[in-house]
Amino acid sequence: MSGKNANLQKAKRTRNDEFFTRLIDIEKELIYYKEHFRNKIVYCNCDDPTRSAFWMYFHQNFTELGLIKLISTYYSSEESTYKMEYAGGNDYNIESGEKTPLMGNGDFSSQECLDILDECDIVATNPPFSLFKNYVPVLIAHQKKFLIVGNKNAVTYREIFPLFKENKVWTGCTNIREFMQPDGSIKKFGNVRWFTNLDVEKRHEKLILWKDYTPEEYLKYDNYDAINVNKVSEIPYGYDGVMGVPITFLDKYNPEDFEIVGTDEAEGVGLSNGLYISNSKYKQCYVKGKRIYKRIFIKTKGE
Repeated sequence: MSGKNANLQKAKRTRNDEFFTRLIDIEKELIYYKEHFRNKIVYCNCDDPTRSAFWMYFHQNFTELGLIKLISTYYSSEESTYKMEYAGGNDYNIESGEKTPLMGNGDFSSQECLDILDECDIVATNPPFSLFKNYVPVLIAHQKKFLIVGNKNAVTYREIFPLFKENKVWTGCTNIREFMQPDGSIKKFGNVRWFTNLDVEKRHEKLILWKDYTPEEYLKYDNYDAINVNKVSEIPYGYDGVMGVPITFLDKYNPEDFEIVGTDEAEGVGLSNGLYISNSKYKQCYVKGKRIYKRIFIKTKGE
C-alpha cells in the first residue's frame, strides 16, 4: 500500500476527520465570493455527491453563479468511486449529472484526480483535517484558486505558514462552529476556519487600533525582541516594533496595514527564519518564564 493511500485510509478511519460541512455554513461564506465563480469550473475533490453540501450548494446555484461546470470526486478504499459532472439543465435535482467511473480510488493526489484538477478553476471542499498540510501544497503547485475548510492551528504548519506570510493564502470571512457527523448528530468546534486565496473586499477592512503602548502593559518575550499582545483588540496604536499576537489575528488581517514576519512554532519544531536567538531550543515564546502559546508575529506598515 502506498504512503498516500495509507494516509487517506487512516483519515477515513479517524473520527476527527468524519465531519461534514453544513449547507447553511457554506451559504454564509459563499455570499462573499459570488463574483469569483462566473464562467468558472468548480471541483469538489473530496466530496461524495450523494451527501456533500458543497455539491448541493453549487448544483442548486449553478445558473445563478454562472458556472460552466461542476465536478466532484471522492476517496474510498472499500467501494468503486466515480467522477460526477454537471453542466446545467436541472439545478435543483442534485442527482442530475454525468457519472463516470474512476480508474483509481479517488485519492486527490492521484494522477487521475490531478488531471481533473488541472481542468478546473476553483476548488471548494472540506478536506480531511489530518491531510491538510499535504492537501494545500497540491492546490498551490497546480496554481488553483480555492475555498476550503481546515483547523485554525494549520496556520503554524511549516507547509502552510509561509503561504500566509507571502499572502498566498488567508482566512475566510466567517467561522464554522458546527459540523454534521455520519450518524446525523452535530459536533461543535471552536477552532475551524475557511482558508482561501480568493480576494474579497472584507479582507481589506481596516482594523481600528485604539490602545496606547506602555512597556508596563506590553511585556517583551524572554527570548525574542517583541512585545506580547494577548488580544487582537489590544494591538497598540503607533507601535513600530514586532508584536506577537494570537492566531485569531488572521481573521482581521489587512495586508495593507500589517506585515506578517513569523510564527513561534511549526508543529513544535519552529519556523524561525532568523527571528529567534540561537539558544532558543524549540523556538517557543516565554514571558517571565511562562510559555505563551501559538503566536503570529506582525509589524504595522508605515503610512
